[in-house]
Amino acid sequence: MCPSRVPEGETRGFIVPIGGAENKENDPRILERFVRVSGSSDADIVVIPTASRANETGPRYEQLFRDLGARHVAVMDFDTRRDCQEQGRLERLAQATGIFFTGGNQLRLTTLLGGTPVAKLIRSQNARGVTVGGTSAGASILSEHMIAFGDDGSSAIAGSVRLAPGLGLTNRFIIDQHFRQRDRLGRLITALAYNPFAVGIGLDEDTAAFIGPDETLEVEGSGGVTVVDASKITFSSVDSAAEGQPICILGLVVHLLTEGASFNLHTRIASTG
Repeated sequence: MCPSRVPEGETRGFIVPIGGAENKENDPRILERFVRVSGSSDADIVVIPTASRANETGPRYEQLFRDLGARHVAVMDFDTRRDCQEQGRLERLAQATGIFFTGGNQLRLTTLLGGTPVAKLIRSQNARGVTVGGTSAGASILSEHMIAFGDDGSSAIAGSVRLAPGLGLTNRFIIDQHFRQRDRLGRLITALAYNPFAVGIGLDEDTAAFIGPDETLEVEGSGGVTVVDASKITFSSVDSAAEGQPICILGLVVHLLTEGASFNLHTRIASTG
Protein backbone atom coordinates (compact mmCIF):
# COMPACT_ATOMS: atom_id res chain seq x y z
CA MET A 1 0.00 0.00 0.00
CA CYS A 2 1.16 3.56 -0.71
CA PRO A 3 0.70 6.73 1.35
CA SER A 4 -2.18 8.88 0.11
CA ARG A 5 -1.24 11.69 -2.26
CA VAL A 6 -1.53 15.17 -0.77
CA PRO A 7 -4.28 17.02 -2.67
CA GLU A 8 -3.28 20.21 -4.45
CA GLY A 9 -3.38 23.15 -2.07
CA GLU A 10 -3.38 20.93 1.03
CA THR A 11 -0.61 20.14 3.55
CA ARG A 12 0.00 16.74 5.10
CA GLY A 13 -0.83 16.48 8.79
CA PHE A 14 1.60 15.60 11.57
CA ILE A 15 2.50 11.96 12.17
CA VAL A 16 3.18 11.40 15.88
CA PRO A 17 4.61 8.05 17.04
CA ILE A 18 5.14 7.79 20.83
CA GLY A 19 7.42 5.21 22.45
CA GLY A 20 4.86 4.17 25.08
CA ALA A 21 4.45 4.94 28.78
CA GLU A 22 4.09 8.67 28.09
CA ASN A 23 3.70 10.85 31.17
CA LYS A 24 -0.03 11.43 31.55
CA GLU A 25 -0.19 13.19 34.90
CA ASN A 26 2.81 15.22 36.09
CA ASP A 27 4.22 16.41 32.76
CA PRO A 28 1.91 15.47 29.87
CA ARG A 29 3.85 17.57 27.35
CA ILE A 30 3.58 14.94 24.59
CA LEU A 31 -0.21 14.66 24.72
CA GLU A 32 -0.41 18.42 25.21
CA ARG A 33 1.49 18.98 21.97
CA PHE A 34 -0.64 16.37 20.20
CA VAL A 35 -3.71 18.46 21.08
CA ARG A 36 -1.91 21.61 19.92
CA VAL A 37 -1.02 20.27 16.45
CA SER A 38 -4.56 18.87 16.18
CA GLY A 39 -6.12 22.33 16.53
CA SER A 40 -5.60 23.39 20.17
CA SER A 41 -8.95 24.53 21.61
CA ASP A 42 -10.64 23.60 18.30
CA ALA A 43 -9.20 20.07 18.33
CA ASP A 44 -11.62 17.24 17.56
CA ILE A 45 -9.87 13.99 18.51
CA VAL A 46 -10.96 10.42 17.87
CA VAL A 47 -9.30 7.86 20.16
CA ILE A 48 -9.02 4.32 18.75
CA PRO A 49 -8.30 1.84 21.59
CA THR A 50 -8.65 -1.29 19.41
CA ALA A 51 -5.10 -2.54 20.17
CA SER A 52 -5.93 -2.77 23.88
CA ARG A 53 -8.09 -5.37 25.61
CA ALA A 54 -8.56 -3.13 28.66
CA ASN A 55 -11.98 -1.48 28.80
CA GLU A 56 -10.69 1.59 30.58
CA THR A 57 -8.07 2.52 27.94
CA GLY A 58 -10.33 4.53 25.62
CA PRO A 59 -12.18 6.49 28.34
CA ARG A 60 -8.88 7.30 30.06
CA TYR A 61 -7.43 8.97 26.94
CA GLU A 62 -10.76 10.64 26.27
CA GLN A 63 -10.59 12.33 29.68
CA LEU A 64 -6.91 13.20 29.27
CA PHE A 65 -7.47 14.97 25.95
CA ARG A 66 -10.50 16.81 27.36
CA ASP A 67 -8.45 17.96 30.35
CA LEU A 68 -5.74 19.21 27.95
CA GLY A 69 -8.22 21.46 26.18
CA ALA A 70 -9.53 19.54 23.16
CA ARG A 71 -13.00 20.78 22.18
CA HIS A 72 -14.38 17.37 21.18
CA VAL A 73 -13.11 13.86 21.99
CA ALA A 74 -14.74 10.58 20.99
CA VAL A 75 -13.71 6.96 21.55
CA MET A 76 -14.19 4.68 18.55
CA ASP A 77 -13.38 1.01 19.04
CA PHE A 78 -13.45 -1.65 16.32
CA ASP A 79 -14.25 -5.23 17.34
CA THR A 80 -14.80 -6.63 13.83
CA ARG A 81 -13.83 -5.76 10.29
CA ARG A 82 -17.50 -5.11 9.61
CA ASP A 83 -17.31 -2.21 12.08
CA CYS A 84 -14.77 -0.60 9.72
CA GLN A 85 -17.41 -0.29 7.00
CA GLU A 86 -20.12 1.47 9.02
CA GLN A 87 -21.01 4.78 7.43
CA GLY A 88 -21.60 6.51 10.76
CA ARG A 89 -18.09 5.70 11.98
CA LEU A 90 -16.56 6.86 8.71
CA GLU A 91 -18.46 10.14 8.85
CA ARG A 92 -17.32 10.72 12.44
CA LEU A 93 -13.68 10.01 11.54
CA ALA A 94 -13.93 12.43 8.62
CA GLN A 95 -14.76 15.23 11.09
CA ALA A 96 -11.68 14.65 13.28
CA THR A 97 -8.67 16.96 13.34
CA GLY A 98 -6.64 14.38 15.29
CA ILE A 99 -6.72 10.56 15.37
CA PHE A 100 -4.95 8.71 18.19
CA PHE A 101 -4.21 4.97 18.50
CA THR A 102 -3.59 3.60 22.00
CA GLY A 103 -1.12 0.87 22.89
CA GLY A 104 -1.75 -2.85 23.04
CA ASN A 105 -1.19 -5.41 20.27
CA GLN A 106 -0.28 -3.98 16.86
CA LEU A 107 -1.29 -7.18 15.05
CA ARG A 108 -4.80 -6.79 16.45
CA LEU A 109 -4.90 -3.33 14.88
CA THR A 110 -3.67 -4.43 11.48
CA THR A 111 -5.84 -7.55 11.24
CA LEU A 112 -8.99 -5.59 12.12
CA LEU A 113 -8.28 -2.34 10.23
CA GLY A 114 -5.93 -3.34 7.42
CA GLY A 115 -7.44 -2.99 3.95
CA THR A 116 -10.70 -1.52 5.23
CA PRO A 117 -12.44 1.80 4.43
CA VAL A 118 -11.32 3.06 7.86
CA ALA A 119 -7.63 2.51 7.05
CA LYS A 120 -8.04 4.17 3.66
CA LEU A 121 -9.87 7.13 5.22
CA ILE A 122 -7.21 7.66 7.90
CA ARG A 123 -4.48 7.72 5.22
CA SER A 124 -6.38 10.23 3.10
CA GLN A 125 -7.28 12.39 6.09
CA ASN A 126 -3.62 12.61 7.11
CA ALA A 127 -2.80 13.68 3.56
CA ARG A 128 -5.40 16.45 3.96
CA GLY A 129 -3.88 17.80 7.17
CA VAL A 130 -5.29 15.66 10.00
CA THR A 131 -2.83 14.71 12.75
CA VAL A 132 -2.47 10.95 13.25
CA GLY A 133 -0.50 9.50 16.14
CA GLY A 134 -0.29 6.62 18.53
CA THR A 135 1.60 5.20 21.47
CA SER A 136 3.49 1.90 21.71
CA ALA A 137 1.61 -0.52 19.39
CA GLY A 138 -0.29 2.51 18.10
CA ALA A 139 3.05 4.00 17.03
CA SER A 140 4.30 0.86 15.29
CA ILE A 141 1.36 0.65 12.90
CA LEU A 142 1.68 4.17 11.47
CA SER A 143 4.22 3.40 8.74
CA GLU A 144 3.98 1.13 5.71
CA HIS A 145 6.41 -1.45 7.12
CA MET A 146 5.65 -2.50 10.69
CA ILE A 147 7.66 -4.58 13.15
CA ALA A 148 5.15 -7.27 14.12
CA PHE A 149 7.42 -8.94 16.66
CA GLY A 150 11.06 -9.79 17.17
CA ASP A 151 13.85 -10.62 19.59
CA ASP A 152 15.29 -8.06 22.00
CA GLY A 153 19.01 -7.41 22.15
CA SER A 154 21.60 -5.10 20.63
CA SER A 155 22.89 -7.44 17.88
CA ALA A 156 21.42 -7.72 14.39
CA ILE A 157 20.50 -11.38 13.94
CA ALA A 158 19.13 -12.97 10.78
CA GLY A 159 15.49 -13.94 11.25
CA SER A 160 15.18 -12.07 14.56
CA VAL A 161 12.38 -9.77 13.40
CA ARG A 162 9.13 -10.23 11.52
CA LEU A 163 7.65 -7.41 9.46
CA ALA A 164 4.01 -6.93 8.50
CA PRO A 165 2.09 -4.26 6.58
CA GLY A 166 1.21 -1.26 8.73
CA LEU A 167 -1.31 1.52 8.23
CA GLY A 168 0.79 3.10 5.48
CA LEU A 169 0.78 6.80 6.33
CA THR A 170 4.38 6.91 5.07
CA ASN A 171 7.01 4.60 3.63
CA ARG A 172 9.94 6.68 4.86
CA PHE A 173 10.51 5.05 8.25
CA ILE A 174 10.18 1.94 10.40
CA ILE A 175 9.27 2.49 14.06
CA ASP A 176 10.21 0.57 17.17
CA GLN A 177 9.02 1.56 20.65
CA HIS A 178 9.99 1.03 24.32
CA PHE A 179 13.35 1.17 22.59
CA ARG A 180 16.08 1.63 25.19
CA GLN A 181 13.99 0.10 28.00
CA ARG A 182 13.63 -3.20 26.08
CA ASP A 183 17.00 -3.16 24.25
CA ARG A 184 15.58 -3.21 20.71
CA LEU A 185 18.47 -1.83 18.64
CA GLY A 186 19.26 -5.21 17.09
CA ARG A 187 15.79 -5.88 15.74
CA LEU A 188 15.47 -2.38 14.28
CA ILE A 189 18.80 -2.74 12.47
CA THR A 190 17.73 -6.18 11.22
CA ALA A 191 14.49 -4.70 9.87
CA LEU A 192 16.50 -2.02 8.05
CA ALA A 193 18.80 -4.67 6.59
CA TYR A 194 15.70 -6.01 4.81
CA ASN A 195 14.63 -2.52 3.72
CA PRO A 196 17.54 -0.03 3.57
CA PHE A 197 15.39 2.69 1.97
CA ALA A 198 13.58 3.38 5.24
CA VAL A 199 14.90 5.30 8.25
CA GLY A 200 14.78 3.46 11.57
CA ILE A 201 13.18 5.38 14.45
CA GLY A 202 13.67 3.89 17.91
CA LEU A 203 11.51 5.65 20.48
CA ASP A 204 12.25 5.52 24.20
CA GLU A 205 9.35 5.53 26.63
CA ASP A 206 7.81 8.94 27.38
CA THR A 207 9.28 10.20 24.10
CA ALA A 208 7.62 11.14 20.82
CA ALA A 209 8.65 12.04 17.30
CA PHE A 210 6.54 14.89 15.90
CA ILE A 211 6.97 14.52 12.14
CA GLY A 212 5.71 17.64 10.38
CA PRO A 213 4.52 18.32 6.84
CA ASP A 214 8.10 19.20 5.83
CA GLU A 215 9.20 15.71 6.93
CA THR A 216 11.23 17.08 9.82
CA LEU A 217 11.19 14.91 12.94
CA GLU A 218 11.26 16.84 16.23
CA VAL A 219 11.79 15.10 19.57
CA GLU A 220 9.42 15.70 22.48
CA GLY A 221 9.63 14.05 25.90
CA SER A 222 12.03 12.94 28.60
CA GLY A 223 13.89 10.20 26.71
CA GLY A 224 15.69 9.86 23.40
CA VAL A 225 15.04 8.91 19.80
CA THR A 226 17.57 6.67 18.05
CA VAL A 227 17.62 7.37 14.32
CA VAL A 228 19.28 4.71 12.15
CA ASP A 229 19.99 5.71 8.55
CA ALA A 230 20.75 2.71 6.32
CA SER A 231 20.96 4.63 3.04
CA LYS A 232 24.79 4.64 3.08
CA ILE A 233 25.24 0.91 3.71
CA THR A 234 28.21 -0.39 1.71
CA PHE A 235 27.83 -4.05 2.62
CA SER A 236 25.24 -6.33 4.22
CA SER A 237 25.35 -10.10 4.75
CA VAL A 238 21.60 -10.39 5.37
CA ASP A 239 21.15 -12.29 2.11
CA SER A 240 23.62 -15.02 3.07
CA ALA A 241 23.44 -15.25 6.88
CA ALA A 242 21.69 -18.33 8.22
CA GLU A 243 18.75 -17.79 10.56
CA GLY A 244 19.98 -17.11 14.08
CA GLN A 245 23.39 -15.93 12.89
CA PRO A 246 24.70 -12.34 13.32
CA ILE A 247 24.52 -10.02 10.33
CA CYS A 248 27.49 -7.99 9.12
CA ILE A 249 26.48 -4.45 8.07
CA LEU A 250 28.90 -1.69 7.08
CA GLY A 251 28.07 1.98 6.68
CA LEU A 252 25.15 2.50 9.06
CA VAL A 253 24.70 6.05 10.35
CA VAL A 254 23.21 6.40 13.86
CA HIS A 255 21.98 9.59 15.54
CA LEU A 256 20.93 9.81 19.19
CA LEU A 257 18.44 12.67 19.53
CA THR A 258 16.91 14.25 22.61
CA GLU A 259 14.36 17.03 23.03
CA GLY A 260 15.32 20.04 20.91
CA ALA A 261 17.06 17.94 18.24
CA SER A 262 15.60 17.16 14.83
CA PHE A 263 16.12 14.96 11.78
CA ASN A 264 14.96 15.65 8.23
CA LEU A 265 13.65 12.45 6.68
CA HIS A 266 14.13 13.84 3.16
CA THR A 267 17.69 15.21 3.40
CA ARG A 268 18.64 12.77 6.20
CA ILE A 269 20.41 15.54 8.10
CA ALA A 270 20.26 15.75 11.93
CA SER A 271 20.53 19.03 13.79
CA THR A 272 20.14 20.66 17.20
CA GLY A 273 18.53 23.92 18.26
